[in-house]
Amino acid sequence: MSEDPVSRDRDPAGRPRNARPRDALGRPLPKGATGVERVPDDYVPGAEQALDDAVRYLSEGRPFHAHEVLEARWKTGPPQERELWQGLAQICVGLTHIQRGNIRGATTLLNRGADRIARFGFDETVRVARDLAEHPAADAAAAITRVADVLKAAGRPV
Repeated sequence: MSEDPVSRDRDPAGRPRNARPRDALGRPLPKGATGVERVPDDYVPGAEQALDDAVRYLSEGRPFHAHEVLEARWKTGPPQERELWQGLAQICVGLTHIQRGNIRGATTLLNRGADRIARFGFDETVRVARDLAEHPAADAAAAITRVADVLKAAGRPV
């Protein structure tokens, strides 16, 4: 065992932070590299803000960042909404896997996300996620646009 333990970036409560830079597809870059702007660790969105920001990131072709927004909501929102935000985040991670060419991972996360959000009335989002899982898009941009469009049309988070 090493005498010099690896230093980890932690918030004041001791929770780990992920300060490592990432590329536009959310892949980690070496420490010290210049990455794209990230969702801040202290971001605490309300339901509408989270959905609006996630749709904006999806519209920019950045599903990994949409996932970070939705993850922030699931971690800070009311417990009864956790499944909704977790499922929406998983759908966005599924889209990230499509961008990266990982169809198996995309299929798993799109289905898992659809299962989580099914009881919240996001029927069209569930349908699109299941369709993308069954027929993964060769065109990642088109898949991302489909999800952004149905989330925007849903118009209400809970």
